Formats: sequence, structure tokens, C-alpha cells
Amino acid sequence: MTAYQIIFYILAAFILTTALLAVTSRKIFRSAIWLLFSLIGVAGLYFWMEVEFIAAVQIVVYVGGIVVLIIFSIFLTQQSGKEMAKPPLLRVIASALAVLFGFAFTALLIYQNGFIPVSNGFSTEVSRIGEALISTEENGFALPFEVVSILLLAAMVGCIVIALKTKPKEQ
Repeated sequence: MTAYQIIFYILAAFILTTALLAVTSRKIFRSAIWLLFSLIGVAGLYFWMEVEFIAAVQIVVYVGGIVVLIIFSIFLTQQSGKEMAKPPLLRVIASALAVLFGFAFTALLIYQNGFIPVSNGFSTEVSRIGEALISTEENGFALPFEVVSILLLAAMVGCIVIALKTKPKEQ
């Protein structure tokens, strides 16, 4: 096993572990922090693949934008420090079955298609990426770029809605 593969497996284990902790933690703030670490791990995977621009976008948009908005909305709620309710057993079983199905489906796809090495790499020049981002032609990304801005707007509106909720009446 090469050092390249070892680094990949370490990054993959880090991403999977923090993602699992993000969805299983019963404290909402800890879940947001584990999500933050998971997204940083994904950015590390992009750096490992030598796609620095995409890694920077991952950090700026998701780590710096979405997760910070989630953390602010958690702090603005009145019950941010409370522990979330334990999920029903049926939901836990359905989640476990969905994960097992995902792993089985992925294994089936890998078994059928395998991993085909690519002989020619892709260009990571920032000027070429910038031209593709503003292009509206066949290989352009103007529409996905606008979808990301709508995602950020939706996250901001969601934070405002959560922050404006009335306090629960104490009895």
C-alpha cells in the first residue's frame, strides 16, 4: 500500500466518522460542529486530488457560509443547549436499512463497472474554471452557480425564520 492510498483512507475514515457523529449526536450544536469537520474533510479530499479551486470553494461556501449560518441559527433559538429526543426504533431500523442498501448498491456498481483509470487528466486552471462558470453554453455552469446562490439565500431565510420564532410559554 502506498502513502497516497494511506492518505486517502485516512481522509475517508475521517469524513465518514465525523458525518456519522453529525447525524447521531443528540445535541444539535455538536451535530453542527461534526458537520463542519466533515465538510473540512471533504475539502481535504479535494486538496488530495489536487483540485485546489474546488477545495477553496468547498471551504468558503459550505464551511464558511452554510455551517456558520446553521451555527448562528442554533444560537438564536431558545432551546439550543437542550438534548434532542431519542429517535423511535422504527426510524433507527429504517436508517440502518437505508445505509446497508446504499453500501450494497455501491458495491454492486463497483463490481459491475470497476474503476477505470483515466489517461488524460482535467485542467484545473482557475481562468478556465472562471470562464466555464459564467458560460451559458453546453459545458457552462451559469445555472449551477445561480443554484448555489439560491441555496445560500434559502439558508439565510431559514436562519431568520428560526430566529423569529416566538418563545415557548412557560407553565
